[in-house]
Amino acid sequence: MLDWVPATDRVDLLAAPVANAVPQTGVELNVAEIDPELSDTAEFCERYGVALEDSANCVIVAGKRGGEVRYAAVMILADDRADVNGVVRRHLDVRKVSFAPQAEAVALTGMEYGGITPIGLPADWPVLVDEKVTRRDFIVIGSGVRRSKLALSGKALVEATGAEVLPLAL
Repeated sequence: MLDWVPATDRVDLLAAPVANAVPQTGVELNVAEIDPELSDTAEFCERYGVALEDSANCVIVAGKRGGEVRYAAVMILADDRADVNGVVRRHLDVRKVSFAPQAEAVALTGMEYGGITPIGLPADWPVLVDEKVTRRDFIVIGSGVRRSKLALSGKALVEATGAEVLPLAL
């Protein structure tokens, strides 16, 4: 059973960049402590009774254009796959896009791998949210650390991050 509380009441459960960003989001964000060994989506959903379609993953991608590396966060429902090489690549206007290496993603975000969330990312990174995520009234996302999760609505996610909504699912 998850014990959801306002994220502003438990900033100790958030990565530093997330804790700094939460008060500025203007949306209702809740956090719940979890077993960090169960942070990966499938294990988390099974253990805590959260449907895959109520969980969204944040993937950090990187692409190059003219020697410049462009990063973005891609939010997709846990039971979907993102069209990284099609929609995402074209949107970022890069020749090739790939998942950012783990060490790079962790270093650039200040978050733990497996807990990266779009809230608190560098301001110049676009956040791309699949349109199906925005239709969910309740969505669980990372908190920046593996020992907790955030919950909000899909629409609040877009509002909190200034995200662009696109048809990202394959």
